[in-house]
Amino acid sequence: MRLPIVIQGGMGVAISHWPLAKTVSSLGQLGVVSGIGIDMILCCRLSDGDSEGHVRRAMGHFPFPDVAERIIEEYFCATGLPEDATSKLPALWTATPAINRTQLGVLAGFVEVFLAKEGHGNPVGINLLEKAQLANLSVLYGAMLAGVDVVIVGAGVPMRFPGIIDRLTLHEDVSYPLDVRGASDGQEAHIELWPNEVFPGVSDRVGELRRPMFLPIVSSNALASALVKRANGRIDGFVVEYPVAGGHNAPPRGRATYNDAGEPIYSDKDNVDLDKLKAMGLPFWLAGGFGRPGRLKEAIDRGAAGVQVGTPFAYCDESGMDPDLRQRVLDDVRSGNVQVCTDAKASPTGFPFKVVQLEGTASDPRNRAGRERVCDLGMLRQIYAKNDGSLGYRCPGEPVSAFEQKGGDPVDTEGVVCLCNCLGATAGYPRHRKNGYVEMPLVTAGDMLVEIGCFLPDGATHYSAEDVLRAILDSTEPTARERAEAA
Repeated sequence: MRLPIVIQGGMGVAISHWPLAKTVSSLGQLGVVSGIGIDMILCCRLSDGDSEGHVRRAMGHFPFPDVAERIIEEYFCATGLPEDATSKLPALWTATPAINRTQLGVLAGFVEVFLAKEGHGNPVGINLLEKAQLANLSVLYGAMLAGVDVVIVGAGVPMRFPGIIDRLTLHEDVSYPLDVRGASDGQEAHIELWPNEVFPGVSDRVGELRRPMFLPIVSSNALASALVKRANGRIDGFVVEYPVAGGHNAPPRGRATYNDAGEPIYSDKDNVDLDKLKAMGLPFWLAGGFGRPGRLKEAIDRGAAGVQVGTPFAYCDESGMDPDLRQRVLDDVRSGNVQVCTDAKASPTGFPFKVVQLEGTASDPRNRAGRERVCDLGMLRQIYAKNDGSLGYRCPGEPVSAFEQKGGDPVDTEGVVCLCNCLGATAGYPRHRKNGYVEMPLVTAGDMLVEIGCFLPDGATHYSAEDVLRAILDSTEPTARERAEAA
């Protein structure tokens, strides 16, 4: 596979959805779909009526039509749900999911990648969060069934992913170790996927799959070196993410310090030594602030194969962000009133999370305090060991009393946002509560958000993914929009 120069970041819940990834890949770079929460998004799209038929068309290509038909029957609503209704939720993931639950996760991964690859022959990637451990095997396998070309994993140490990818190409059983809070010495827990049990006869029906490239996201030389030395399979390269990137950031190295606004302070210790990284002999892409015009050349001069770009794509026309929300942020950028803060407490994962300060969203602590605490999507739940040795599940975003009863420290709940619900709302899928409350969005972006006005020349109020690529690649070719206007 030809290495891309630009990798489009895999962002949020359905921000990097298949239309964005398809557009970027069609233009010759690497489009990437987000793998987080896409089973929930699949259910929402079906419940909303799938008006253009894209989801059901992709499901029609799934190797096991009986599974696709069952899920359509369970979730599809031809007329769409009433505006104040909420789509049916699938069961929360556990370490021992039912076969039907696993099938839904696999199908969701398949649909998103199939649609992103449809109609062109260029590579497509998927981005997974290591911390969303319970869903990853199923979504990964579904993406591979659809022919995904690149697997990118961040927010953790994905040491076991290369070997799992190798085994899944042969439809062999795989197992992933789970992070269990309070586990005793020697106590281990895994989530497993048995392809031929979940889909009887899949090995014969589908045949051997093509192995995608594996690119872990790293923020330190130590992690990159450890992955090369200790991973159970081949590492094909790295995405090197700096702390100015959007979404989750790695915590600062060493003892944490904070500025007056409560943001973690990063230092030179948090920068990757690119000379040491180059010595490993693997390609790497720089991420975090490299979406500015002119920075691609800088990255290549420093030995990179290219750049990964998130924020400019998150606010382009093809992004999955709710259009009204996206336009409000762009208007703030144009007026010079936009601000991004690194929130040390917002994410249930404990990782710092970039938050755009925007009225009417969960960026306002008062709005967070007014939300009824509930964890009904559970993508980022913590797994913990009960006294009897069995596994339990808790989330700092659930009611404080429930979290504390499960052995959690109530301090960990302070300032926490339900990222699952908030990010779903950001993509236009807010959940409606029986008491009339509608989940509020939480918008994320990298620190370079203040600079994306460079993609809005001559008074423009919006821009396309092609505009982004043209500016980053310093192309003099006219965009599709300019060609259309000239015609």
